[in-house]
Amino acid sequence: MAKRLKAKPISDKPGSPYRSVTHLDSLANINIPGADTLDKLFDHALAKFGKKDCLGTREILSEENEMQPNGKVFKKLILGTYRWLSYEEVNENITCLGNGLTALGLTPKSTVVIFCETRAEWMIVALTCFKYNFPLVTLYATLGEEAVTYGLNECGASYLVTSVELLESKLKTALPQVSCLKHIIYVDTKTINKSEYPENVEIHSMQAVKELGAKPENSSIQPSRPVPTDLALVMYTSGSTGRPKGVMMMHKNLIAGMTGQCERIPGLGPKDTYIGYLPLAHVLELTAEVSCITYGCRIGYSSPLTLSDQVRASRAGWGANFTSAACSLLAQLPPSEIMDRIYKNVMSKVQEMNYIQRTLFKIGYDYKLEQIKRGYDAPLCNILLFKKVKALLGGNVRMMLSGGAPLSPQTQRFMNICFCCPVGQGYGLTETCGAGTITEVSKYVLGRKIYKLKIIAWDCVFSGGYTNNDKPNPRGEIIIGGPNVSMGYFKNEEKTTEEFSVDENGQRWFCTGDIGEFHPDGCLQIIGGPWASVGSTAGDLHHEMKVLTGPFFLPSLTTLCSDQSYVISFVVPNQKKLTALAEQKGISGTWVDICNHPAMEAEILQEIKEVANKMKLERFEIPIKVRLSPEPWTPETGLVTDAFKLKRKELKNHYLNDIERMYGGK
Repeated sequence: MAKRLKAKPISDKPGSPYRSVTHLDSLANINIPGADTLDKLFDHALAKFGKKDCLGTREILSEENEMQPNGKVFKKLILGTYRWLSYEEVNENITCLGNGLTALGLTPKSTVVIFCETRAEWMIVALTCFKYNFPLVTLYATLGEEAVTYGLNECGASYLVTSVELLESKLKTALPQVSCLKHIIYVDTKTINKSEYPENVEIHSMQAVKELGAKPENSSIQPSRPVPTDLALVMYTSGSTGRPKGVMMMHKNLIAGMTGQCERIPGLGPKDTYIGYLPLAHVLELTAEVSCITYGCRIGYSSPLTLSDQVRASRAGWGANFTSAACSLLAQLPPSEIMDRIYKNVMSKVQEMNYIQRTLFKIGYDYKLEQIKRGYDAPLCNILLFKKVKALLGGNVRMMLSGGAPLSPQTQRFMNICFCCPVGQGYGLTETCGAGTITEVSKYVLGRKIYKLKIIAWDCVFSGGYTNNDKPNPRGEIIIGGPNVSMGYFKNEEKTTEEFSVDENGQRWFCTGDIGEFHPDGCLQIIGGPWASVGSTAGDLHHEMKVLTGPFFLPSLTTLCSDQSYVISFVVPNQKKLTALAEQKGISGTWVDICNHPAMEAEILQEIKEVANKMKLERFEIPIKVRLSPEPWTPETGLVTDAFKLKRKELKNHYLNDIERMYGGK
């Protein structure tokens, strides 16, 4: 199974693009005749699934505070059942909102900015913009005030859609620095004090705009439908390497990207439920949700804090969103807080088992791993050992898709084995509409040392510091070509010219900056660059190294090195386990005191070395000094993006004193 040919060059010429063996002659096209724009995809779904559930939201019944051992107070949500909008009801919302925006003065091909958390209203706004030919500009909800101000001023949009929370927490102070905005639409049912905002900006609730569109004098407005080459999105990146860049995507770019994505989700249809919780401003989530809507799969909206009883904002016993929505499909962006937390909780419970139970679990785990490597499953182990683990995701998940960053082999093995479903890893970028390659997910596939991906619908060639004649496998910079490659960067021709190109056949290409190699079976392995486990970071001071996991530290650990003669490491420890270890050694104090204690640093460093040796890392890759970080790396702390990619400049500045100290002041 593993040796079967999956992709190969389309010619014998060195550097020839690789394609899937199922699409050697031509690239794949969506299997919906005439659906060449995003609005037509929804029209198709509306005609086919009109009265079926489309978008669902859980009502928040109440909140309660829960005191944590470290003294922090977390809000626990008590949620009602999902309330679903049918395709027909979503279409009614689209029509009323589109007509209302038109009545406010918005004209076709004029941009609309959405700066909002993932929710049903976000998708309704997007579908409205696709239908009425209003290019949608997306900004991550976790962007700081400076980045939001920059994005708003650069795109020059007059219309902004947001939430009351973001309006009050980030936009209120930014608005005086933004002169282009004329209308702000907030999606909540709350009321706000409009007198606190600039007089030159009109503020409306989304409901009021829909009511305006439903008035008799506006109800007959006909949308100006887009064509495939019209601009659909300007998607601003999460800003991991400086100011966010706006990536321009036409309707045909996004449809090409979704074509390959949908081909690798077997049986996608109205029997499925997808949980929407990742940022819709991320191309993976947006294309995944539009794909689900196209094929009749309903979407239940959630947040990372209410997905499972294992995460902090779900009150145990009140039915997490996985369970309540009967989720069958799930996407994630590693490193995933959800998967990491579930993984840690499961492993903690395994350690608490008696000797016989632990032994049985290990035997079953190892046995199923061997079966998966051969392309088989282990049904008896699923029933006897992994049923309760699978229930943490509601018990119905049949497939997971992971993208945005490489998934560690350890995490993928855990997900494959304990959740009893295949995990497909995708490789792509915002500039390629999230699409480039994806593993086969109809079978249990484990990656090579890092991971392997399969070319499905777009050409991929190599250039740069490596050669196509490298032995045993051709290597080089990955360049992705095809109709999924975007138009370039908004108002940045210099950067567009630098990273995009068009060949003699009119094929558009994007230089990813990642280094990869093709194996004899046609699988692509990333061996260098931002997507790999070894890649450069900001400045000459340090480089990002192997990502390690262990009992006493989180899978989000990242090791950094310098141009010095040794490697140093920055670790986010497992608070529960490290605190217990400190008590065993007679070390007391606050969480910060424990993290700063030399004995704790020594314990973690020894753990890192043991894990590194098991991973067979090179000697120069193993750190000899460690710094324990008492604060997690989350979008809220500003050290990672909304997609959990490292903010290299921020990390460098945050730990600059520690870096200098650990290198002896050099």
